[in-house]
Amino acid sequence: MTLVEKREFLDFKVEEFNQPEFIETDPVQIPHLFDKKEDIEIAGFLVATIAWGNRKTILKNGKRMMEMLGNSPFDFVMNTSEKERAQLGDFVHRTFNGEDFKFFTRGLRHIYKNYGGLENVFTKYASEDSTQFAIHKFKSLFFEIDHLKRTEKHVSDPLNKSAAKRINMFLRWMVRNDQQGVDFGLWKGISPAALSCPLDVHSGRVARKLKLLTRKQNDDKAVAELDKNLRQLDPKDPVKYDFALFGLGVFEKF
Repeated sequence: MTLVEKREFLDFKVEEFNQPEFIETDPVQIPHLFDKKEDIEIAGFLVATIAWGNRKTILKNGKRMMEMLGNSPFDFVMNTSEKERAQLGDFVHRTFNGEDFKFFTRGLRHIYKNYGGLENVFTKYASEDSTQFAIHKFKSLFFEIDHLKRTEKHVSDPLNKSAAKRINMFLRWMVRNDQQGVDFGLWKGISPAALSCPLDVHSGRVARKLKLLTRKQNDDKAVAELDKNLRQLDPKDPVKYDFALFGLGVFEKF
């Protein structure tokens, strides 16, 4: 396909998949349970963190997370005592366990109390054309307080060669605002043009088939290559194509 043909094909697929019905089968449904900005941010960040493996299990455990937080994640993060936080110890999703969950609520409180919240951190350190350093900086601030070393693996760092799929997906949710009802567009200080595509096995396979990606590994260099090519298709909103690449891979087995 020519560049124009790829754009037309993928634009059509974006329109097909970027619909409210998409929410029903996607982890983005968890932050959609809430109306308050901080609840949406925290629910989105937490469910994005566990968004790997079976999708039904991700949704089930994402809902359980919110129930354990009293369905009021911001209030829990900011006002819960260590004794009350102990109730999170029973949570497990694959390698993310209760100790990780307890730390994540403490780490989030640290971010909101000392750095003005998730939006403020990412907006401060994002550049006009990239959010990757902002992800790196967020991780360093998040883990400033005492924590188990094992918990660090649950926040990826693109400056350490990671594709950072889950946190790039979280940023898509928070930043993109196309009025379609899937992404929230809550954060106004970061341009959608600066976002990176959440690269996983499905989107990577489709991207390689469409010759939007040649690198074999799904790492930071692959993300950079895919970003460059998607920005040729739409420089203002390249990450809308995540809907097309993911949808083609998961739903259509392209």
